[in-house]
Amino acid sequence: MKKKRAPYNRTITLSAAELEKFKHLHITPSKNVNVDDINNQIIKGDFFKVIDLLPDKFVDLLFIDPPYNLSKKFNDTKFKAMKLSEYEVYVDSWLSKLVRLLKPDASIYICGDWKSSNVLFTAASKYFVVQNRITWERDKGRGSKNNWKNNTEDIWFCTMTDKYTFNLDDVKIKRKVLAPYKDENGKPKDWENSSGENFRATHPSNIWNDITVPFWSMPENTDHPTQKPEKLLAKIILASSKKGDMIFDPFLGSGTTAVAAKKLNRNFCGIE
Repeated sequence: MKKKRAPYNRTITLSAAELEKFKHLHITPSKNVNVDDINNQIIKGDFFKVIDLLPDKFVDLLFIDPPYNLSKKFNDTKFKAMKLSEYEVYVDSWLSKLVRLLKPDASIYICGDWKSSNVLFTAASKYFVVQNRITWERDKGRGSKNNWKNNTEDIWFCTMTDKYTFNLDDVKIKRKVLAPYKDENGKPKDWENSSGENFRATHPSNIWNDITVPFWSMPENTDHPTQKPEKLLAKIILASSKKGDMIFDPFLGSGTTAVAAKKLNRNFCGIE
């Protein structure tokens, strides 16, 4: 029976015929591959069976949105939260295998909720230089009657070394200037006047509240339960990669990373 949806729910779905039509658009390697084999490809397979077949040092930007340590049900599959000590072992089991794929100047972003964030920080610190913790505002679900609604998630921004790409001008935020000031010649100082509006391009902080949108109203929304907004990936890709770079997502899920990468003229590869 087809799921009934609210009038303004724009969730993207595929019919059985469409699934059959597009299923050839992925690969399942059975032997070692090179970069050309996996460039702009989705790899279908178990992470632990596939990861050792991938080449060394081909990734410029690694985006990781791993399974959160939650008890939940998705379709007919149930998941039970682990003890934090067990989750830490699990995180290390896949994170350790990703290190060899990274170029010396690569950047890494690792997503987590408030329960898993400390574990992810500890694991990331073992292999990378942790540069910052980003907290972004999300909006999903109605919340609890007996607790504060959780509407933020963390993203740990890491690098391999202190030499890495960061395109500040590509992610500056346009903010209105309430009290503009001018230099001795009467020209705007550190702000612009456009169409009668005074604004300044400011440095972005590690608090991201410009992406929030009800998930079911995102034009790119699918039935995937933990889909990230395309705007979130675009911001990360713009900041930490260049055109033509390779973006890798080992937990590709709904494919948002691949879509954002292609729209921004980057290459992608992902495992799902």
